[in-house]
Order: sequence, then structure tokens, then C-alpha cells
Amino acid sequence: MAQYVLAIDQGTTSSRAIIFDHAGSIVSTGQLEHEQIFPRAGWVEHDPMEIWDNTREVIGQALSKANLTRHDIAAVGITNQRETAVVWDRTTGKPVYNAIVWQDTRTQPIVDRFAADGGVERFKQKVGLPLATYFSGTKIVWILENVEGAREKAEAGDLMFGTTDSWVLWNLTGGLEGGVHATDVTNASRTLFMDLETLQWDDEILGIFGVPRSMMPEIRSSSEVYGTVNEHSLLREVPIAGILGDQQAATFGQAAFDQGEAKNTYGTGNFLIFNTGTEIIHSKNGLLTTLGYKLGDAEPHYALEGSIAVTGALVQWLRDNLGMIGSSEEIETLAASVDDNGGAYFVPAFSGLFAPYWRSDARGALVGLTRFVNKGHIARAALEATAFQTREVLDAVNADSGVPLTELKVDGGMIKNNLLMQFQADIIGVPVIRPVVAETTALGAAYAAGLATGFWSTLDELRSNWQEDSRWTPQMSEEESARQLRNWKKAVTKTFGWVDDDVL
Repeated sequence: MAQYVLAIDQGTTSSRAIIFDHAGSIVSTGQLEHEQIFPRAGWVEHDPMEIWDNTREVIGQALSKANLTRHDIAAVGITNQRETAVVWDRTTGKPVYNAIVWQDTRTQPIVDRFAADGGVERFKQKVGLPLATYFSGTKIVWILENVEGAREKAEAGDLMFGTTDSWVLWNLTGGLEGGVHATDVTNASRTLFMDLETLQWDDEILGIFGVPRSMMPEIRSSSEVYGTVNEHSLLREVPIAGILGDQQAATFGQAAFDQGEAKNTYGTGNFLIFNTGTEIIHSKNGLLTTLGYKLGDAEPHYALEGSIAVTGALVQWLRDNLGMIGSSEEIETLAASVDDNGGAYFVPAFSGLFAPYWRSDARGALVGLTRFVNKGHIARAALEATAFQTREVLDAVNADSGVPLTELKVDGGMIKNNLLMQFQADIIGVPVIRPVVAETTALGAAYAAGLATGFWSTLDELRSNWQEDSRWTPQMSEEESARQLRNWKKAVTKTFGWVDDDVL
């Protein structure tokens, strides 16, 4: 009898396969990073073929480490970087261009073009999103308008679009040999094209964008059998039964199933998701309205989301671009070498500012510098930027929901950083709680797949798996917290208006 579920976590910097047991504990992991491609300032790409090759390899790694075979795996779940767009040829199976990553800002002229009639909130009532470079819809348009022959192939019905969940699913289920072209509601809700109420592609918006409907994957629930793994894979005949965008998957993995529950993921960027239940709430404070999850034929659950573009990516930048640290883990030691930020504030608006500002004209700024400031202060300011940005998003969530959060569940790679977690509790004024299983993104995808195949029976069963590991309570005075937040907000204003026609 199959005793495990395997989750594929196709993330921004790496692809992983993680095998979970019935208690939600990790049995084994395979992981490979893929190349981050930066052709120009503001452009961020991935090679979809490299992602697919790595996906196959990490599945083999995870099975091998645990000495398991396909017969031990009850189901496969997929979670993914959400807005990253892949367009491929259905006759060759090859991408027509690199994947354009969610962080990429090249489509700002396309955003401006569509916003000229009705502003950036032109479609927000229907799709829950402002017009922004972040979402995959404008990336599809860019490929159709800039890749030779793409428009003609699309009009002929020969091109397929998908976020990376669709790309992995299509290949896993056979690719050219009967691959399933589908996505789930959470990923579909990040395109600019899905109607929040009908959960279907909106033909009017597709028409305005000039995207043929034939390119689009079928929208399915987050927990159902989409197909089985094809015969050429180590997992052949295993059902693929769960798909959730990475942030929704992390929320599901945190067992935040009900209205009023929330989580914050600390990864390449930060993403706070607040479950609004079966009610669609339109934000008045710069948040996104998105799908939380949909289990089979049950009613969908919606959410408010605060998206922050750059948090962990700032630590990577200090490591890779400046060489200030040799590994990401060293940031905590360097930051702890000083008592405070020395008056320095670092606003990492590398891709503009996301929630709650939505300023595409912003760029990064390090302000408040004096000769006293050293690299320890800069390291501390970089970590504090994550906490300050989270506080601003949390304020927006509290204002929209009318029900202030009393605690914050956290997950993602940065939550190993105890200095950051303490400062986060200090700056938001409520406890921060880390679970025993920090890989909640992959766990959420595993849960969705396991529910669809009977490996788990109820949400209560999943709730009972959740366990607290660590808790940080606020130690800073309210006066000091308010002072630091005031300085942060001042620093943010210094990033505005940087981009114009002459500045990339």
C-alpha cells in the first residue's frame, strides 16, 4: 500500500521534490537550482527546459534517498512560482521563448497601454488584480508581440500558455503524447484573465489583450485527479491530484483553511495571505483579491494577499552582486554584529514596489547613511526591510478585513533567521509563530493531492498535523517601534518617481 505523497515545488530559484508521510513529516528531499537569466535591467527569465529536466532529476533524488519506488507514492501534488509565464509550441513541445519571471518589469509599456483606458484598476472588480507587470497576462502579450512568428502560431492554435504548474503537468502527463493542459483556480487567478465569480477565462479581457483562448489551459479545482504520470517516468501511473500556486499552497500547508486565518511566507519575496472564506472582498488598501483554494466540487475559498517583490532576494543580492556574505545564512551573524541599523534604511524596490504601494516607477534606495554605518548595519537594514514591508502589508490586511490579526504564522527559508523573526514580532506588535514543518508550500500541495485520492480524509485530520516549533513575542517598546516605522516610511518615499523615459 502506498504510504507517501510526493510534492513538486517548482520555485523561483529551484525545483524540489519532497516526499511526505501521513503525519505531514518530510521523508526525503531532492533539490536543484536553475539559472537566473538577466538579459537587461528589469528583465528576469528562466529556461523552461532546464526547469523540466531538473524536475525529473529531483524526483529521482527524492525517491532514491528514501529507497522508494512509484508503488510507495499515493499521489503527486504540484506547487509553483505563480505568475511566471511559459509559452510553448503544441506541435514541437518546445518553448518559443524563455519563461518570463514574475519579477520581470519589461511589460510596463504594455501595462501603460491597457491602463490608458480606465486606469490600472480597469479590470480589478472582475479579476481582483490591478494592471501590473507582476501578472502573467502582460507577459503573454509581450511574447506574442516580440517573438518572431508567435502571433501567427497563436492565431493558428499552435501555441500553449501556462504558469510553471501547467508546464510541469503537461510534461509529466506525456507532453506531445497526450499531455494534460490545465491549471488550478489559484494560478488562473494570477493571470489578469480569470473572472473571480465564474472561475472561467473572461473572453472580453482576452480579446482586449489579443490573447487567443486556445492558448489557455483548462481551469480546474486545486484538489482533483488531473491525470496520471506518463509511462516514461519513475512515477508512471501515479495520479497527479493537487495544484496550488506557491503562496496558496503555503497557506494550505499551515492549515489556515478558515476565514480569518493567515500566514506570511518569507522567500524570494514575501507573501501574506488572509483567508476571507467564501466571500470575495475587494481591497481598498492596495491588496490583491485572489483564490485561496477550491477542493473538488466544493465552494471556492478566497483570500486577500499582500505581495512584496524583494525580501530574500535582497540577501541573495548582497551575496551575489556585492559579495558581502559568502552564503545567505551568514546575513544573521553579520547583522548581529551591531546593535541596530545605525540609522540606515534599505528599500529594495528592485522591481518597483508591490503592495500596498504598487509603484512601478520606484527603484531601490539605501538611505540614512553616515560614516558610522558599516556592513553590519547594512546587513541589519536588509533584514529589517523584510519586517517593515510585512508590517505595511499587515496594516492593509487589518484595514480591509476589520479584524486585526492576533498572531502571525510564518514559513519559508528566511524564518530560520531568529534575529529577523524577533524584529518582525517587535515591529508588528503580535507574536510570530514558526511551525515544526517549515516546508509548508510543498506540504500544502501534498495535502491537496492526498485529499483528492483519499490518502487524507478531512481538513481536521490535516489540522491535527500542524505543530508549533518556536514563538517570538514583541520585546520593543511601542514608541521605538513607531519611530522606526516612521523612518521606514520616509525612506520609502525616496524611491518614488525614479523611473522615467531616460532611466531603466
